[in-house]
Amino acid sequence: MQRKPHTVILLAVVVASLGAGAGCDKLRARDKLNKGVQAYKAGQTDLAIEDFKTAKDLDPGLTNARLYLATAYSAQYIPGAPSPENVRNGQQAAQEFKDILAGDTAHPNLSAIDGLGSVLYNMAGGPPFDPKMMEESKSYHQQHIALKPDDPEPYYWVGVIDWSLAFRGNREMREEYNKTARKSISDTDPMPAALATQFQAKYGTVVDEGVTSLQKAIQLRDDYDDAMAYLNLLYRQKADMETTLAAHDADIKSAEDLVDKVKAIKQKKMEAPQPAS
Repeated sequence: MQRKPHTVILLAVVVASLGAGAGCDKLRARDKLNKGVQAYKAGQTDLAIEDFKTAKDLDPGLTNARLYLATAYSAQYIPGAPSPENVRNGQQAAQEFKDILAGDTAHPNLSAIDGLGSVLYNMAGGPPFDPKMMEESKSYHQQHIALKPDDPEPYYWVGVIDWSLAFRGNREMREEYNKTARKSISDTDPMPAALATQFQAKYGTVVDEGVTSLQKAIQLRDDYDDAMAYLNLLYRQKADMETTLAAHDADIKSAEDLVDKVKAIKQKKMEAPQPAS
């Protein structure tokens, strides 16, 4: 059955109108995005969030609107603050980043990966400390490494997270030991051999991974003083796993050498002339 001419014309008008409407929505979305960026730069985060949400609703494919929205939620999150509103900001940031990644699994968005790793790390620090969320944060930094293995930052973050896990475990094991020990140990005392063995069994792999990751970060950026500072801290965790005094002292020596190196790098950076802005 053939359509009547006026029916064909009507359909064409409807299709054209729909296309024009979609085009207008995309233009409005970009306008809202630009306004949101300006508000965000001006410190008006609440206003920026509303603009980014509107831009996202008008054009769900506008990835930058989603990224800015997630980043704005993340910026409002205060690590350790227990208020429901603060927790919700962190959760909303994480969900927005996850939605971006779910939207294109074939081409993962590196900014979303990094943002998600960062906000999960901040949320995991507690209180209460959440080791599972720490591991989840680490998995996103490892995704970054898989995509761009020559970037030093994700190796740094893997090392920071591994130190956080080991340090917390170290403290908890010492507290448990002191409940029944005839002679308690302080946070700075070497662990007794039996406790050191237990600590190594539980966190040895974590510490080894962290050491390797931070060494890689320093290999990629030879003046990466923050990575050196955390590598120093991880060597101290490694020292607590040693069952002989010689091995313990060797790890402490490696840590102290890094402290000296960090001081030298920071001094050199302070003395270097700053580029004109």
